Amino acid sequence: MFVQRRNRNMIEAAFTTLALIYHVTVNNLRKSDRNAIIGLMMTVVKSLTMIVGFYMLYALIGIRGSPIRGNFILYIMSGIFMFLTHTQAIGAVAGAGNPTNQMMKHGPLNTAVMIAAAALATLYKQTFSALVILVAYNFLIEPIHIDKPLACYAMLLLAWLSGCCIGLIFLAFRPWWPQGTQVLSTFYQRMNMVFSGKMFVANTLSTSMLHIFTWNPLFHIIDQTRGFAFINYSPRNSSLDYALYSLVALLMIGLMAEFVTRKSVSISTMAGR
Repeated sequence: MFVQRRNRNMIEAAFTTLALIYHVTVNNLRKSDRNAIIGLMMTVVKSLTMIVGFYMLYALIGIRGSPIRGNFILYIMSGIFMFLTHTQAIGAVAGAGNPTNQMMKHGPLNTAVMIAAAALATLYKQTFSALVILVAYNFLIEPIHIDKPLACYAMLLLAWLSGCCIGLIFLAFRPWWPQGTQVLSTFYQRMNMVFSGKMFVANTLSTSMLHIFTWNPLFHIIDQTRGFAFINYSPRNSSLDYALYSLVALLMIGLMAEFVTRKSVSISTMAGR
C-alpha cells in the first residue's frame, strides 16, 4: 500500500488521468448535496426560477410576445440556458485547481485534472437542466419546435468553453490577488446579466447600441443560438467566427497565465494572507 503506482506507457497514463477526472467530477457533483438526485433537481429549479422570473418581468413591462416569430418561452430559454452555462463555467473553473491547495500534494492529482473535473461537472448539470425543462415544457404545457437542435447544443458547448477559458484566466490570477480576483469574477458574471444580450434581439438594435454589446462573445453565441432555434430568424448583427476566435484567444491567454502561475506560486505566496 506504500508503493506508488507507476504508469508503464502512455495508454495507462491516459486511462489513469481519465479515471481521476471522472472521480473528481463525481465528487464535485455530489459535494453540494448529500443526495445526488436532489442536487441535480436543485440545478433544474435554479434554471426554472430564472426563466419564470424573466417571464414575469416581460409581462410586467408589457411584453407578452416573442420579438421573433415563434414560441415566447423558447425565446427566453435560448438566452437563459446559454447565460447560466457560461457564468456557471466561469465560477467553477475560477474556483478549481489552486496550485497551493493541499489536495495538490497527492501525487496523481494535478491542476489540469481539477479544472477539467470542475468544467465537466458544470456541463453535466446544465445539460441535464436544459433537457429536463425542455422535455417537461414540451409534454406538459405545449409542444415546441427547435429548428436545429444539434446546432443549438453546439452553441451551448461554445458558451461553456468560453466560460471555462475566462474562468481559467481568473484562476491564474487568484493566487496573486485572491480577494480582487473573486470580486472581478463576480462582477463579470453579474455584468453579463445585461451585456449578454439575452433580453433582446440583436437584429433590432441600432448601430450605436451594438457597439456596447458586440465585444462580448456570449452576445454573439446567444444571437446565433436563436438563429438555429427559430426558422424565421437570421442573425445579421452577430458573428459565430468572432465567438470562435475569442475562444481561442482567451484559451491561449488562460493557458499561458496558468502556466506562469503554476511555475511561480508557492505556499509562501498565500502565507501573508
